[in-house]
Amino acid sequence: MRNVVVVGSQWGDEGKGKIVDWLSSEADVVVRFQGGHNAGHTLVIDQKVFKLRLLPSGIVREGKISILGNGVVIDPWALLSEIAEIKKKGINVTPKNFMISESASLILPFHQEMDEIREDTAGKGKIGTTRRGIGPCYEDKVGRRSIRVMDLRSESNLDVRLENVLLHHNAIRKGLKKKIYKKDELKKKLLKIAPEILKFAKPVWLRLDNFKKERKKILFEGAQGILLDVDHGTYPYVTSSNTVPASAATGSGSGPDKIGYILGITKAYTTRVGSGPFPTELKNKIGESLGKRGKEFGTVTSRKRRCGWFDGVLVRQTIKISGINGIALTKLDVLDELDEIKMCVEYELNGKKIDYLPAASEDQFNLKPIYQTFPGWKTKTQGIRNMKDLPENAKKYIYALEDFIGAKVSSISTSPEREDTILIEDPFKA
Repeated sequence: MRNVVVVGSQWGDEGKGKIVDWLSSEADVVVRFQGGHNAGHTLVIDQKVFKLRLLPSGIVREGKISILGNGVVIDPWALLSEIAEIKKKGINVTPKNFMISESASLILPFHQEMDEIREDTAGKGKIGTTRRGIGPCYEDKVGRRSIRVMDLRSESNLDVRLENVLLHHNAIRKGLKKKIYKKDELKKKLLKIAPEILKFAKPVWLRLDNFKKERKKILFEGAQGILLDVDHGTYPYVTSSNTVPASAATGSGSGPDKIGYILGITKAYTTRVGSGPFPTELKNKIGESLGKRGKEFGTVTSRKRRCGWFDGVLVRQTIKISGINGIALTKLDVLDELDEIKMCVEYELNGKKIDYLPAASEDQFNLKPIYQTFPGWKTKTQGIRNMKDLPENAKKYIYALEDFIGAKVSSISTSPEREDTILIEDPFKA
């Protein structure tokens, strides 16, 4: 038995929701360990669609325990709204099946406003954030001035903590000629919702230690993708947290020795939301076709995703950085109608060939992809659940992809439906 970490190996939106739901049926505990309500997961269960933003995917399954770890930043109002929304669909969220780390930092209204101000004034330097206050909240966390879940327990402590964080933010807001936040008004709002938040607050690291002793299967659910990692992604066009699987340990209080298998969710082509470099982007009819067939719109923002060919160089790099053991290949069926399919196997930069993503943003924008071309299969793969039933050309593409990135394909998704999955290797038993 192994505990499993699920991460996206590209820029996010790889189809983690379906895979996590599929794995959570076998897991006992599902843990979110970074990010915030900027990460959307869409689940389709018994023809009922769930669009989760902050709640772990395990919440929709009876008998599972869902956790938000200390590495997650939590908008308390957004969390309570999502809980109310999911309850309307028949899902009960109680302290028995859901808990949040008492050490998690809270996203407050001025965080979201600062996010919006920066994006609106950035011009061509716009990052493409979801404008939900994630980055500014992480900044306060690193600056040791954030309000954490545990601060809601004491009015006097909350008073001191708010004074500290507002001293910083109001100075900036005054310089930008924005309204100054009044401590007492914000404190009143927080104290009003404090009981609803605190009933879920626990020492998550201790609960996880107990779960391990009880030999429960733990699934760590990552948000976004590794190419959005603040250290290893396409900086500065990245998120504000570490999205690599090592964060499962630091973002939950669980030792890295308790992680047994790392599963990288990998789309059969490539997509990206927002600004930033994208070497294999297709600004043509093929790109439009991939977006239409793949229904490439963000779960949280509904923004149209940019589409392109599979970038083997990038995925090979994220696999090496992250220690991914196997990949779950998703949306294979989106490629069904193409005459030919391309995979990036090298770049050209300033007339020279390179086989990795350079760190400088300027270089990343100037990369020219070098492709290997494969014949399409021109037949339906949607709903196939057995490897032997795939078209031969589809198998050839999968085997070539697997060989190039240096990681085995452990499963293949052939539709959004949970059951339409070809299982090659069970991460919990591998």
